[in-house]
Amino acid sequence: MNRLIPVTQVVTNSPPNHASDKIYPRSFSGIYRQIRIAAGFVLFALYFGTVWLNWGGRQAVLWDLADKKFHIFGATYWPEDLFLLSGILIICAFGLFFITVLAGRVWCGYACPQSVWMWVFLWAEKLAEGDRRQRMKLDDAAFSQEKAFRRLLKHCLWLLISAATAVTFVGYFTPIRDLVPELLSLELSGGVLFWVFFFTAATYVNAGWFREKVCLHMCPYGRFQSSMVDNDSLVVAYDAGRGDPRGSRRKDADPAAMGLGDCVDCEMCVQVCPTGIDIRDGLQMECIGCAACIDACDSIMEKMGYQKGLVRYASDNELNSGTRDLLRPRLVAYFFILVTMIGLFSWVLMTRPLMALEIERDRGLFRYNGSGNIENSYLLNLTNKATEMRYAFIRVSGAGGINMSGLDEVKLRAGEKREIPIILEKDPASLRGEVTNITFEVSSSEEPAKRIAAPTTFLGPVLR
Repeated sequence: MNRLIPVTQVVTNSPPNHASDKIYPRSFSGIYRQIRIAAGFVLFALYFGTVWLNWGGRQAVLWDLADKKFHIFGATYWPEDLFLLSGILIICAFGLFFITVLAGRVWCGYACPQSVWMWVFLWAEKLAEGDRRQRMKLDDAAFSQEKAFRRLLKHCLWLLISAATAVTFVGYFTPIRDLVPELLSLELSGGVLFWVFFFTAATYVNAGWFREKVCLHMCPYGRFQSSMVDNDSLVVAYDAGRGDPRGSRRKDADPAAMGLGDCVDCEMCVQVCPTGIDIRDGLQMECIGCAACIDACDSIMEKMGYQKGLVRYASDNELNSGTRDLLRPRLVAYFFILVTMIGLFSWVLMTRPLMALEIERDRGLFRYNGSGNIENSYLLNLTNKATEMRYAFIRVSGAGGINMSGLDEVKLRAGEKREIPIILEKDPASLRGEVTNITFEVSSSEEPAKRIAAPTTFLGPVLR
C-alpha cells in the first residue's frame, strides 16, 4: 500500500521576496512556461471565442435565464434537465481526483482560471512597471510623476482585462451581440450593468490584488492534496540527494572537491515562484505545481554546465529508489470510475427523450356530461426540446373504455412549450372504484420508441 507524501507547512520569519509581505515573481523562460502559455492561449481562445459563435441562427452557447433554456451548440436543455449538471460535476470531481493522484496539482499550475488570470495580470504588471527588481525599487521609491504614470498604466491594463472578462462572462447569459452595442451606447438595463460591474470588480480584485492569496487562503484544494497524492504521484520536487549541501561557487569550480552538491543556492527558484515558497523545503500546501522553479533551476544548471533536473517533476519513490509504479490500486480505481461515469453520462445524454410532459388536473373532481358519462379535465404541458419541429402523439392507457376529447396529435416548433386541454370520459357503470389509475403517453414520429409516460388518476363517484 502506498503511503501518503507529507505536505510541509513552512513558516519563515521574513518572506524571501522582499521586506514586505508582497510577492514579486521574477520573469523567466523555459519549456514549462511555453506549455503554460500554450494552455492559457487555448483557454482564452475558448472563453473569449466561444461566446461569439453562432449555431442555427442563435448564439451557440447561451444560458437564457429569461426563457429558462440552455443552448449548447445543437442541443437545448431545460430546467428539468439540470440533473445532468450533477453528472457533470461528479465527472469533474473524479477527473480532478484522478489527475491529482497521477500528477499532483497540475490543474492549478496550468488550467485553473485563477492561475491563468494571475499570470496574465503579472504580465500586465511587468509591462507597466518592469521586472522584479524594478517593481521592488518602484514600490520603495518616493511618489513621482513616473511612479504615478506606471501605476496608472498597470491599473488601466488590469481594468481593461477585467472588463473584457466580465463582458464575456455576462455574454454567456445575455446575447453578446446585443450586449456589447448596448454597453457602448450606455443603454444596458440596470440588472445587466450591475453584473458587468460586479464581475469586473471581482476579476480585478482576485487576479490583481489577492492573486496568490486566493490559492493560499481561499481555495481548499491545496489543503486536501496531501490526502490525494502518494509516493508515486508526480509533484514538483527538489532532489536533495543531488543538490545538498548547497553553496555558491565559481562556474569552473569542482563542487565535489568543495564538498557541495549541485545547488548553487542562488534562490532563483524562490524568486520566480508566484506563491513565494522555497521548493527546497519539500512539498508544501502553497505549491500550485506551475513548474516555474523547474524552468528557473534548469536555466541555472545549464549556465553552470550541470545536468538539468535538480528541481523536476518526480515522485517520492523516484527520488529515493529511481522507480515509479503507475498501476496503483487507487489510480486504477479512479480511472475506471471516471470512465464509467463518462459512459453513463453519455448514455443518458443520448437516450434522454426530447419531449417533456407535465399534467395538471382540473380543480373540480369530476362531472357528468350530457350523455351521462363521467368527465375529468386535464391540462397537458408539452415541451419540444429538439432543435427541429416535431409531431407529438397523445394516448391514454391504464383503463378500458376511456374516450379522449381534444387534440391527440400536436405540432410543436423547436423549443416550443404548449398547453393542451384534454377531457376524458368514461361510462360510470364501467368504473371499479372512485379512483382509477391512468397514464398519459406521448411519443413523436421522429422517435416513436421513446415514449414519455406521466401517471395520473381518473376520478368518479363513490360506489355503493
